[in-house]
Amino acid sequence: MRIATTMRAALIQDHGGIEALEVTDVDVPSVAPGEVLVEVRSAALNNTDLWTRQGAYGSPDDPSALSGWRGPITFPRIQGADVAGRVIAVGSAQDEQLIGRRVVIDPAMYDTDSPDANPVGLMGSERDGGYAQYVTAPTERVHDLTDAPLTDDQLATLPTAYGTALGMIERGRVQAGETVLVSGASGGVGLGLVQLARARGAHVLAISSGSKREAVEQAGAHEVLDRAYSIVEQVHSVVPRGIDVGLDVVAGELLQDALPLLSESGRWVVAGALGGYDVHFDVRRLYLHNAQLIGSSMHTPTHFASLMEMARRGDIEPVIAEVFSLDDVREAQQTLERRDHVGKIVMHPWP
Repeated sequence: MRIATTMRAALIQDHGGIEALEVTDVDVPSVAPGEVLVEVRSAALNNTDLWTRQGAYGSPDDPSALSGWRGPITFPRIQGADVAGRVIAVGSAQDEQLIGRRVVIDPAMYDTDSPDANPVGLMGSERDGGYAQYVTAPTERVHDLTDAPLTDDQLATLPTAYGTALGMIERGRVQAGETVLVSGASGGVGLGLVQLARARGAHVLAISSGSKREAVEQAGAHEVLDRAYSIVEQVHSVVPRGIDVGLDVVAGELLQDALPLLSESGRWVVAGALGGYDVHFDVRRLYLHNAQLIGSSMHTPTHFASLMEMARRGDIEPVIAEVFSLDDVREAQQTLERRDHVGKIVMHPWP
């Protein structure tokens, strides 16, 4: 197969507003030994794309420092963590069996080779991502989903959103019969949390806006709490004894107010800060009740492999909110930022 030498890609030359994102022609990346070249068929958008463009992640010693997902990044950088596509070239002869296979890329860069390794880098931030017609990936991070019943668009939604959701559920040790509270339930991670927690047998309370109630209920929530009103009062009225696990991508005032909702030995898992990162709470609510506050950053290789097995069986059904072309990437990111949608936004890089 003859591969083009140039491709369309959406990249940032520096941190900034939506104007920092541009679509242009760049060289098709070369394939190194141990890598594959993937023709991108669908790329999903995530909040990390917005925060990386804006440089909004800060640093341990300076919360206001401009930073990518895990520190300063090299520019120009092609954005996009989530890819579904076809392998069209390999860098090593032993990987030739992958050519032509439909794949999903694990976007994480890990700290060790352990199956329980922690992610310390991310495609689209620490290395070039999938807002492009082609992208390279390490062979061990490519998962064959050729026979999965999901569409390319649905597969593209899985890596960051569902990977993060499964990581939260696993680190929070969610068990059947427990009551969980899911924040941001209409977003990509939120809907993933609702579906995965419900499938595990948990009783799911989901926080969303009233206009999105029906979609969140369809995803599997037992109760939908309206974020326009007091979450504490609503939880007390539904489950007076409190919740076993909080699955939180919002933090901010929600974490401050709702942490006391945890029952004895409850766990509160945080994987985002859409509501603010500067949080104050009464630490006595932790130690007096043997509660745990757990940070969760994406997934481990074991979590991701488990997620891919669910996709092969069709156990999950991602919701697609809207589809854009790569040339309309600015409009796509602005749509994501408005948060009026339910589910995931995806882009198609080919006309």
